[in-house]
Amino acid sequence: MYFFISQLSISDILVISDIVPNMLYVLLNNGGTITFIGCMTQFYLFSTSIASECFLLTVMSYDRYVAICDPLRYASIMTKACCVKLAISCWLVGFSIILINVSAVSKLHFCGPNIVDHLFCDLLPLLDISCSDTSLVQLEVMLLSIPSVIIPIMIIIPSYAKIIITMLRIPSNISRQKAFSTCSSHLTVVSIFFWTLFSVYVFPTKGENRVMSKMLSLLYTMFTPLVNPIIYSLRNKDIFKAVQKTFFYAYTSSQSIRLFYSKTGSET
Repeated sequence: MYFFISQLSISDILVISDIVPNMLYVLLNNGGTITFIGCMTQFYLFSTSIASECFLLTVMSYDRYVAICDPLRYASIMTKACCVKLAISCWLVGFSIILINVSAVSKLHFCGPNIVDHLFCDLLPLLDISCSDTSLVQLEVMLLSIPSVIIPIMIIIPSYAKIIITMLRIPSNISRQKAFSTCSSHLTVVSIFFWTLFSVYVFPTKGENRVMSKMLSLLYTMFTPLVNPIIYSLRNKDIFKAVQKTFFYAYTSSQSIRLFYSKTGSET
């Protein structure tokens, strides 16, 4: 579980590093410029992290499914080698799928004012300013959404349905609460992430207000990476205890240094 959480953190760091610096520049200067290659690079890295996160959340749901529904075989199924292979597969598939999408968008012609009415280079704003026929690209995006979004949802929902059924059959309330606590953090992250993803890309409102579109984009570029560590940290006792120990060690160390300097000061 902690290994996949670390991979999820890498995905969040990639999103923030790719989007936030240029976004802050645009907001502070009421606009900005970016080269075509820079725009495509930003779009590729951002889309790759989003697609990889979809697969990582799917693998994490399978990990929780094995832990709850088949706990005696968990250690033999989710081995270190298996976890590494699953993580590498998530990243490779994400990079490969998005490469097809970005290559199709990069072949479009942009002959207008080339003003992207958005906070970063995203798919829908780029299609809006293109002079080419974007119907083929939109069809390609819909087909690519099947393996990157629809299939993960089809895996996550049955997994959690089986998990809930298994938890309801647990006779002990303490064991049931412990099983629920191991899944509640991941289920919360999945709900936030896929809800924002579906609201922006899968079921976008026709003629949607530009301000609303920008606000929704902030949910999965800034809000989701912000709440992920908070959710996993506050709802995980091990991480919470580790944070407490770290702060306690930092506090005791600072007090020792102060005492040392005060004693040396009095001696001099």
